[in-house]
Amino acid sequence: MAEQDLYDVLGVKKDASEAEIKRAYRKLAAKYHPDVNHEAGAEEKFKKINEAYETLSDEQKRAQYDQYGSAGPQAGFGGQGGFGQGGFSQGGFGDFSDIFGDLFGGGRARRDPSAPRQGRDLQYTMTLDFMDAIFGKETTIKYNRSAECDTCHGSGVKPGKSAHTCSTCHGQGYVLRQRQTMMGVMQSQEVCPTCGGKGQVIDPADQCDTCHGAGVVDERHELKVKVPQGIDDGQQMRLQGQGEAGQNGGPYGDLYIIFKVTPSREFKRDGDTINVDQDISISQAALGDHIQAKTVHGDVDLKIPAGTQSETRFRLRGKGVPRINGNGNGDEYVTIHVKTPKNLNKRQREAMLAFAAASGEDVKGVKPGFFDRLKDAFEEK
Repeated sequence: MAEQDLYDVLGVKKDASEAEIKRAYRKLAAKYHPDVNHEAGAEEKFKKINEAYETLSDEQKRAQYDQYGSAGPQAGFGGQGGFGQGGFSQGGFGDFSDIFGDLFGGGRARRDPSAPRQGRDLQYTMTLDFMDAIFGKETTIKYNRSAECDTCHGSGVKPGKSAHTCSTCHGQGYVLRQRQTMMGVMQSQEVCPTCGGKGQVIDPADQCDTCHGAGVVDERHELKVKVPQGIDDGQQMRLQGQGEAGQNGGPYGDLYIIFKVTPSREFKRDGDTINVDQDISISQAALGDHIQAKTVHGDVDLKIPAGTQSETRFRLRGKGVPRINGNGNGDEYVTIHVKTPKNLNKRQREAMLAFAAASGEDVKGVKPGFFDRLKDAFEEK
């Protein structure tokens, strides 16, 4: 059974804005959340709503879904973290707690602010030469990211010191606010202004001298990347743990490399198929010949049968693009174009006229009686 489109799950259009997606999610989540709706199938419906929001509310995941669907490009590809692997971010139902708390005044427990949280994902655009995309390459990239502080190991405090519980939120990471509405007094959860949602604060004197209490530092990260052979324009590769540092000891986020491939002047690519145009002369087409056809793997011998017509396509098996999964190569198709000479020398013109006469053709523009004389000349011989 085909998976339901995530936009249909939330009841929004494919060009819906971030705000429209969030509004639709809040409305559906409030209706189907298991704490509110005890009807059969409500929990399963809520799970689908939550998964749809996890993807469509994240710019990177939404772009991947729009291009490749829920499975992702070449799902299951091995290597450093996998190529284009799908899946939703960590958190599950826990990510809903903030919105649910806004709707029902903190009726659902908020995620522990001291719990480890994964760092942000990053995106890097890599431009590849056409042939490098065909056969792959190993290269080194550099980009900016936040990294765990080596001095305090992410704690933000000096060695031997420790943070203490926030006196404003008492370690909860959030505070309750009341506001008057037409329906009465409503409560909502807001991030604690003192600790910023961490639940703990560090005295200025105890802050790490390297990161000044942040737990992370900015770095120019250098990374070796092995580009797989057969990569195509617009595809992406996910490198686990190469994004930004997590919080509270959480893992690093991921790095998504988006590939931009420079077009070739000689070859046209369509997936794992290569297309090439090849010019031949009239005599080669009529008499047949062996020519050297260009492929991404080097020139190969191609037999042109006698009587070949212009626009004829020849298939060269296995001379296309190596497949990412390692299952052989695609094919190449050579399209023959018979070229008509524009400027004939005297001998070429005489030969063409002789050919026309032998074919019984009456070519306009030739002086009257010429073909008769040419015919008589041949008969005399």
